[in-house]
Amino acid sequence: MGTTPHPAPATTLAVIGAGPSCTYVLERLAATAVAHGTAGRRLDIHIFDRTGQFGAGQVHSPDQPVTSYLNRIVGQVGFAADESVEDAGPLLAPADRPTLLEWCRSRFRDTGDPVFDLAAEDWPKRYIHGQALRDRFDFYVRMLRERAGASVVLHRAEVVDLDDRAADGRLAVVTSDGDRTVHADQVLILTGHSSNDPRHYARQRGWAEFAREHGARFVPSAYPLENAFAPGEAGPGTVVGCLGMGLTAIDVILHLTEGRGGTFRTGADGRPEYHRSGAEPDAIAVFSRAGLFTFARPYNAKERAPQELEHRGVFLVPEAVRRLRAAVGTPRRVGDRIQRQLDFRAHLLPVLLLEMAHLYYTTLFGPAFGARARHAAGDEYEAFLADGGAGAGPEDAQQRLLAPLERAVDEAVHIVDGVLSGARTHAETVRETPWADEAVRRYLTVVFGAESAKPLADLLDAPPVALADAVAAARSPYRHPTSAEEHRFSWTGTVHPLAGRQWDGPDDYTAAVLDFMDRDHRWAAQDNLTNPAKAAADGVWRDLRDVLADALDFGGLLAPSHRDFLDVFMRHHNRLCNGAALEVMEKMRALIRAGTVDVSAGPDARVQTDPASGRYQVEGPATGATIPVDILVDSRVHPFDAEHDASPFYPNLLRRGLIRKWRNPGTPDFVPGGLDLTPGFHPLGRDGRPDPRLTILGPPSEGVMFFQLGALRPYQNHHVMQDILCWIRDFWQRSAG
Repeated sequence: MGTTPHPAPATTLAVIGAGPSCTYVLERLAATAVAHGTAGRRLDIHIFDRTGQFGAGQVHSPDQPVTSYLNRIVGQVGFAADESVEDAGPLLAPADRPTLLEWCRSRFRDTGDPVFDLAAEDWPKRYIHGQALRDRFDFYVRMLRERAGASVVLHRAEVVDLDDRAADGRLAVVTSDGDRTVHADQVLILTGHSSNDPRHYARQRGWAEFAREHGARFVPSAYPLENAFAPGEAGPGTVVGCLGMGLTAIDVILHLTEGRGGTFRTGADGRPEYHRSGAEPDAIAVFSRAGLFTFARPYNAKERAPQELEHRGVFLVPEAVRRLRAAVGTPRRVGDRIQRQLDFRAHLLPVLLLEMAHLYYTTLFGPAFGARARHAAGDEYEAFLADGGAGAGPEDAQQRLLAPLERAVDEAVHIVDGVLSGARTHAETVRETPWADEAVRRYLTVVFGAESAKPLADLLDAPPVALADAVAAARSPYRHPTSAEEHRFSWTGTVHPLAGRQWDGPDDYTAAVLDFMDRDHRWAAQDNLTNPAKAAADGVWRDLRDVLADALDFGGLLAPSHRDFLDVFMRHHNRLCNGAALEVMEKMRALIRAGTVDVSAGPDARVQTDPASGRYQVEGPATGATIPVDILVDSRVHPFDAEHDASPFYPNLLRRGLIRKWRNPGTPDFVPGGLDLTPGFHPLGRDGRPDPRLTILGPPSEGVMFFQLGALRPYQNHHVMQDILCWIRDFWQRSAG
C-alpha cells in the first residue's frame, strides 16, 4: 500500500513595508531561490503595505506629484546586487538587474517620452524612480512565484501589532482591521520614513490646538503632499508657513507653485524666472534655525569614474578613530560591550576639519601642493592621535591641527599672489619652487574656469606687468576673489555664510540670501572636483560617511556629544552635502525673486499664535519680520521615535516588550528614539535579549547606528545591500535549520 508524501516543511516570512528596501530584498530572495532553490522548504512570503504602493512605498510612489525630485543623480541608483558587492551570493543576469539609468534608457527607447531621456548626472523626478521600483518589484515577485515551493502574497493593510503569544513561537501579524491570519516564522520590518504624533510634543500640540480652536490649519507632516494639501486649499488669499528649509520644504514649495500651474521660464540673465498661475498661495514663508535653504548640490564630476574620483581619506580614516579611542576614549559599558567613547567636538571635529581644509587647498592649488601640505601637517596630526588633544578645548585642538597646514598655505599664497600681481616672475619662482608651476596654473583654472584660464596661463612667461594687468582685468564666473589670500578655508564661513552681520530689516536679509544663493549656485555649477568649497564638503561629509559611521555607531560618542552631533552637526551635514540639485535651487531663487517665497524671517524665527486674527505669526528676531500665516506646515523629516510614532505599530511592540529604545548611557542617558539592535539588526526586547525572529532595517536603527537612509547605489558595495545580505544569510540559515 502506497504512502502519501509529506508536504515540504514551510517557512513563512512576513515583510512589513513595501518600499525600496523591500524591492532590494525581493531581488536577493529571487536570485538565491533561482540559483539554489528554497533550502528544501516551502517559502511563503507575505508583504504588507498600508498604502498599497508595492515596490515604491509612499515616499517614492509613482502616483505622487510630478514636481518632486529624487535627491540622487540617476547614475547613482540601483535595485540589485552587482559584481561590486562582497559576498553577494548569486547574481541575476545583467538584463534582469538594470540600474535606474539603464531602466530609463530602455523606457526612452520604448516610448520616446523625454522624461526618461536622462544622462548619468541628471536628477530624475521622484515618481520616475517610483515607476522603476514598481516595475522591478513586480519582476522579482514573478520570479519568485515561478519557483516551485515559493509563494508571494501582497496585503494592502496597515500592520499595527505582532502577537507573540502563540505556543509554536511564531508571530501573528495583526492588521488594523483585526486580521491575524498570517503567522510568521520570521518578520522583516522595512517601514522606512515615518512621522511622529504631534500630541507628544508641546510646541506641535499647541499649534494643533490653536488650529482647532481658531480655524487656522496645522499640517504636522507634509507627506503625502496630495493629502496634506487638498485641491482648493492653500490657494489665493492664504499664506503658508513652512517650518524647515530642507528637502521637505522644497517639495512643499514646488507642489504649491509649479504643481498649481506656475511656470519657470528662462530670463534675460539666463536664469529661471517664475510666472504665477494665480492658483498659488499669496506667499510661502519658509524659516528655520539657520534661516537658509540647504546648499545646492554641485555637479557631480566624479560620476564619470567614481571608484577613482571619490575622495579617499588622508587624515579622517578608521585608523585615526581607533587610535583616538585608545588614547583618550572614555570606557563605558554600552549594551553588551565596553566602548571607548569620544567627544565629537574635542576629538573628531579637529581631524574632520583638517581633512576638509587639506582637500580644499589641494583642490585650489593642485595635488603637488596637497602632498606638501600633507607632509607639513603630519607631525602634529600624529601627536594629536597620540594624546587626543591633551585635554585642550575644541577650538584650541582645531587650531593646533590646522596651524601647520596653514603655514604651508602661507607659502602657496605668497607664491601665487606674487606671480599673478607681477611682483615676481613665474620662471624665477618655478626655479626656486618646482611645485609652483602646477599651483599657479591650477589656481587660475579654479578661479577663472578652464577656458578663461588658458590665455592667462599663456602669459606666465610674458613680462610680469602683462600678466598682472590681464589678471586684474579678468572676472571669475564663479565670483571667486582674484587674490589667493582671500581663499582661506573657514569652517565658520562654510556653515554660517551670513553670520556676524546686522540686518536693516526683512528686505536687507532677503537680498543677502539671494546674493549668497547666487554665489553658492555658481560654485555648484563649477562641480565637486574643481570648486574648493564644494569639493571639501562633498569629499568629506559624503565620501567619508563610512568613517563617521565607524566613529558614531553603537555608542561611539559620549552621550552629551552624541546629542550635540545629532542636533548641530547633522544639520551641518544636511545643509552642506545633502541639499537639492542646482536646477531645483535655481527654482527656489526664482521664487524668492518673484516674491512667492518669503525668506525674510531670517535665522531663529519663532512661531507665535494670534487669537485675535486666528492666524499664526512667524517672527524673525534678527530681521524684525512679522509674517501672518494661515497654514503652518511642519516641513521637516521627523526623526524616528518608536514611542511617539504616529502609527500604532512601534508603540504596540514597545508595550509588548518585543523591542526597546536604545540608550547611550551618561548623566543623563541620551535616548535618541531609535531601537536597540544587535549588529545583525535583531531588536533587543524589554528583557535585554535579542529576538532572532525579528529584523529591522532602515530609519528605526538611527541612533544606535549612523545614517541608515538612502537609495541603493550600484557598483559601490553599498551599505544598504550589505545590511540586506546580513539579514538574508541569517534568514536562509534559519529556514534550513
